[in-house]
Amino acid sequence: MSTVSAADASSTRRHGGHRVWGLDAAGHAGSGVRTRSRSAANADSRDSQGSYLPPGWPDRVAPPGTDRMEPDAVAFLLNCCPPDYRGYPLLRRQPLVLARFAADHVEGQIRSTREALAGARTGLADVVSLEVLDAAVDMLQREEARLVRLRRAVALIEEALRGNVFVRRL
Repeated sequence: MSTVSAADASSTRRHGGHRVWGLDAAGHAGSGVRTRSRSAANADSRDSQGSYLPPGWPDRVAPPGTDRMEPDAVAFLLNCCPPDYRGYPLLRRQPLVLARFAADHVEGQIRSTREALAGARTGLADVVSLEVLDAAVDMLQREEARLVRLRRAVALIEEALRGNVFVRRL
């Protein structure tokens, strides 16, 4: 399963026989970053484009193509999932499966946070002070922003695990 949704499939195109995606800040197809297959990047190994890390790449994960990338990615992705996922050896052995599950889990957290935000004022207005309500809404907004950044990081890791290399857009 690709990180590009069916609705965004029209943004996916072929360029020189390789898949090219532009990921937006939320990790969805659109403007942003292109990826190419590793073989296409190897053909251009003379330039520095293969080492480009797009905005949103997590600091705790080594760049794609390095020995540390996969173990770092597994550790990062496990932190994005429910704690019980650590008990499944399959997820450590199959980072791409873990990335897909992490993406689904983060997406669910975003939906839940947005639902909580939508109902916070009506559900709490009669039981907490306006000051507490404003603080709760502010907290939910910050959490939503954090989760959107996390969704982007997970999507970038998933693309790298699929063998795509990020190249700077001009």
